[in-house]
Amino acid sequence: MSVPATSEIAGVLNPEPEAPPELYRPTGVSSSGLAAVLLTLLGWTTIPLFLYFFRHDIDAWTANGWRYAISAIIWAPWLIISHFRGTIPKGLWKAALVPSFWNAAAQVCFAWAPYYIDPPLMTFGLRLQIVFLAFGAAYMFPAERRVLRSPLFVGFLVLALAGTLTTLAIDPDGLGKKNLTGISLAIGSGVMYALYALGVRKHMVGMAPLKAFGAVSQYTALVLVVAMLVFAPNHGADAITHLTPMKFFLLVLSSVIGIGLGHTFYFYSIARLGLVVSAGVVQLQPITVSIASWFLFSKGMTGWQWTAGMIAVAGAVGMLIVQSMLSRAMAAKPRGGTARAA
Repeated sequence: MSVPATSEIAGVLNPEPEAPPELYRPTGVSSSGLAAVLLTLLGWTTIPLFLYFFRHDIDAWTANGWRYAISAIIWAPWLIISHFRGTIPKGLWKAALVPSFWNAAAQVCFAWAPYYIDPPLMTFGLRLQIVFLAFGAAYMFPAERRVLRSPLFVGFLVLALAGTLTTLAIDPDGLGKKNLTGISLAIGSGVMYALYALGVRKHMVGMAPLKAFGAVSQYTALVLVVAMLVFAPNHGADAITHLTPMKFFLLVLSSVIGIGLGHTFYFYSIARLGLVVSAGVVQLQPITVSIASWFLFSKGMTGWQWTAGMIAVAGAVGMLIVQSMLSRAMAAKPRGGTARAA
């Protein structure tokens, strides 16, 4: 995927011991880990900006199809080498089907949103995924329901929800039809990305993260390329005929940065810093997108929107911290005379 991610939240509510250990056992704070998570934030900050930049030249079907086709090419060698080495997880391709469906649906909403609203509002709407993920995990996994029994967690959840909705509602352009469509697409993308993360949790637990995402990227590319061929004007050829060589290079670059390097850096940072620190840093994406959007497109937010947005980010980070504390407490609690490993 090209965003914020989703995969960063795929393990947030997954403290079970069978989860990939590299997601929960950081080697300690390191300069390489900090560099990796900052590069992740930088890379994922550029994606809404790239999509917004292309909106007058190509449609979202075309942007999606080309970007994910390039992503599939990037990830294919890794999967081919793993296949010949015999290191592909058993059942990987079957397990990736459900998460890939939700990832493709999320990417469609995500790619269309900047055609209706500015990047700052788009990314704040997308961040509601963490709220949907909390309720989805509690519904699907009984062990996760304890987080919703924590008043502190619920308090931060309300902050994240209220801050985000307020940021979207007080847009100075008003809630016209176009804005409502864009906001709905952004929130819808958040819902789908939450379902994608839950699908990863349910079907792909224990698989090496990069190989799991590599398989998801192949399926997602297949869906989005077919969608481009069916729905896009000129079946996606506009990317060649309507883009200058420099713009086409930027289209390729957006795929490499967002889908290729972004996830690689993110999983590396998780292994070095831990999930909570890495996911917490990525929660700053709406802020970095808003700042960059102001400089690049003169699309800023009002003071009240900044205030509400900061409250939303604080709520999301607070949810991560409280969830981590609860997970550590459960892991340390003896069960049958032994302590569970985190």
